[in-house]
Amino acid sequence: MPAPLQRWLGQVDYVDSLAAMRAFTQQRGATTADEFWILEHPPVFTQGQAGRPEHLLMPGEIPVVASDRGGQVTYHGPGQLVIYVLIDLARMGIGVRRLVTGIEQAMIDLLADLGLTARADPAAPGVYVGRDKIGSLGLRVRRGCSYHGLSLNVDMDLSPFGRINPCGHQGLRMIQLKDRVPGMAVAAAAELLMTHLYRQFGYAPAADNARARSLPTIAA
Repeated sequence: MPAPLQRWLGQVDYVDSLAAMRAFTQQRGATTADEFWILEHPPVFTQGQAGRPEHLLMPGEIPVVASDRGGQVTYHGPGQLVIYVLIDLARMGIGVRRLVTGIEQAMIDLLADLGLTARADPAAPGVYVGRDKIGSLGLRVRRGCSYHGLSLNVDMDLSPFGRINPCGHQGLRMIQLKDRVPGMAVAAAAELLMTHLYRQFGYAPAADNARARSLPTIAA
């Protein structure tokens, strides 16, 4: 199996990343390496395929973008770690349920490293500390390959979550790492989480040259 590539992209507009994920997935072939895109987004609400308008309470000046991922509405903003998981599931021999549980367990293991006990909820995908949600995920599978991925609240303004019913759940409280682990930064959380994602999906440790700093170039 080809070694995966990590793309450390900084802050990327959601619409641009969505278009790039779709194009990459459409054009990848049987030998295309899997990729993980590590990034943040400017403030945006994204509405998943199951999204219902009543869960958008008062978006105000923050744009709302329709997405082809699963799930309901969520918020992305600076200080939230986003990792898009572009994996050839058919080649790896796993299904969507294994992908979901692997992503959730990677976040749970990261939080355990930091002294936090977290859990997944089969009825409401994501990662929780007690009743509060700290990590979310939304996925799409096309032609046997996944795109979209996870978000982990690290050091961000949580107030926009009050403008929606996060993930379609009224009254769900969203929390972040910095309030439990002072000084934690997005880049440090990303480095730790990537180690657990590699372990969950059976990749060898990343080589020093297995990184890029830009979105992929897609043939016209």
